[in-house]
Amino acid sequence: MYQVLYRKWRPQTFADVSGQQHITATLQNEVRSGRLSHAYLFTGSRGTGKTSCAKILAKAVNCLHPVDGNPCNQCDVCRGIDAGTVMDVEEIDAASNNGVDNIRALREEVNFTPAVGQYRVYIIDEVHMLSTGAFNALLKTLEEPPEHVIFILATTEVHKVPATVLSRCQRFDFHRIGTADLAARLRFVAEQEGFGLTPDAADRIAYLADGGMRDALSILDRCAGVENVTTQRVEQVVGLAGSDSLFALADAIADGRLADLLTLLAELHAQSLDMNRLCDQMIGHFRNLMIAKAVPDGGDLLAGSADRRRLLNQAERFSLGRVLHILTTLQTAMERMKTAANRRVELEMALIGLMQNDQNAAHPAPAQPTPAQPADVTPKPAKPAAESEQEALRRSQAAAEKYSRPLPEEPPLPEEPPMQEEAPAAEETAPSPTPAANDGAPYPSFAPWPDVLDALAKTNRMMAAVLSDSDAYCNGDLVLIRSPQAQFIDLIRQPQNRASVREAIEKVTGATYRLGPYKPEQAQPAAPADPVRRLLDTLPEQIHLVDLDAQTE
Repeated sequence: MYQVLYRKWRPQTFADVSGQQHITATLQNEVRSGRLSHAYLFTGSRGTGKTSCAKILAKAVNCLHPVDGNPCNQCDVCRGIDAGTVMDVEEIDAASNNGVDNIRALREEVNFTPAVGQYRVYIIDEVHMLSTGAFNALLKTLEEPPEHVIFILATTEVHKVPATVLSRCQRFDFHRIGTADLAARLRFVAEQEGFGLTPDAADRIAYLADGGMRDALSILDRCAGVENVTTQRVEQVVGLAGSDSLFALADAIADGRLADLLTLLAELHAQSLDMNRLCDQMIGHFRNLMIAKAVPDGGDLLAGSADRRRLLNQAERFSLGRVLHILTTLQTAMERMKTAANRRVELEMALIGLMQNDQNAAHPAPAQPTPAQPADVTPKPAKPAAESEQEALRRSQAAAEKYSRPLPEEPPLPEEPPMQEEAPAAEETAPSPTPAANDGAPYPSFAPWPDVLDALAKTNRMMAAVLSDSDAYCNGDLVLIRSPQAQFIDLIRQPQNRASVREAIEKVTGATYRLGPYKPEQAQPAAPADPVRRLLDTLPEQIHLVDLDAQTE
């Protein structure tokens, strides 16, 4: 009967365990010297070798002819443990045997001496699944077991194990296996099985396994139906979008080609590609672009990428701030996909919104000219239905105050309204500052701004990246920020981002400032004509005040 690769190639000695030398060396020395603990706790992510090390340790302590701390794998005891016929080594699944009665039965068994070996070894897998009563029933036996008993507890969620159990065990933390170690083991297994495996395909499988040897061997087993396993074969079997598709999607985003982007998405959907997995792949691709922008010589940080040089070239087409904004958008879309009725629509919505923001930033809406209309033929606009008499009176009084004030020699600069912490939407409507009349420049530059960005980079790297090419101006206790990044307005609306910018300013200057976005002043569309205002415009200036006073009286 065929045996799957991850079972067939399970490590048989400590030297066969990949990527856990800090653990295997300690266990081998303990077996060699005879200084064994009565209880071990193995913790780590799935497929990192916890159960394999437990079985190797169980064989090593009972082996009739141990070899430098390793089991010989040739004696009757070693072969019996591998076959599961030796009753001295018992593997218990705590997920299905998690009750108090199961632990009570175990406490009665530990009193019996070993049948063929030196120790009775109990391997309790997924120990965090035990109930509270079962843990309490195990405590005393775990602390003071008979001299011939060794407990080995294995778990992927050590935070669920009570502290009273942790304190009674010798703990070993298994790390995720590195990509290089995974790829080397995969090439060895492929060579022993008699089929080819390209280096790129081995790296791709190692990247998809995410540090788990069992997952890596399972993927290799699914790809082993051909004579030579390539990267294209891996992507086809696993159901992933190819690297060319990911680069094409990123190029469409960089160029602003929305139609091509949606067409590529439709083609991938027609190939039955899961949209959730595609979104995850796009996050991984833009994560590599982020690393390429932040650390050009990323080394192992870019492990698993199909074409490193091509990735570095594409990274030049994006700013770091834009990559961060794209990652935030994709991660939000992936969270929404968990409850969405149609995942494709959710991803399309995210990409269209992303492209729309970029287009709005690159092509701002043109100002609408005010239409010229003769005063004698201007039709009187209808009064809005929602406008009350009190509202009309208020507007009339405002017009009267405006025309009754004497005109200053130079128009004063408008004061920016304060930012509201409780209402971020107020930042959207904050009026833009009026440039000075002498040279058309904005308010005076905020001199400490470069130092503020340095301080901000230590507390909020994302905002520092978005503001890397920004300018700031000062008007009293108000700091106006101008940034060409499209996502700046969206990010500055978030209270935590505003707070980090304010704290950086206060740290550099020692003073507290209000914040506001600076936008170049644009002509606004003409507002609907006010009947009172139009009447005032048609009268001579010297009787404006008289008419208004007569109306108010």
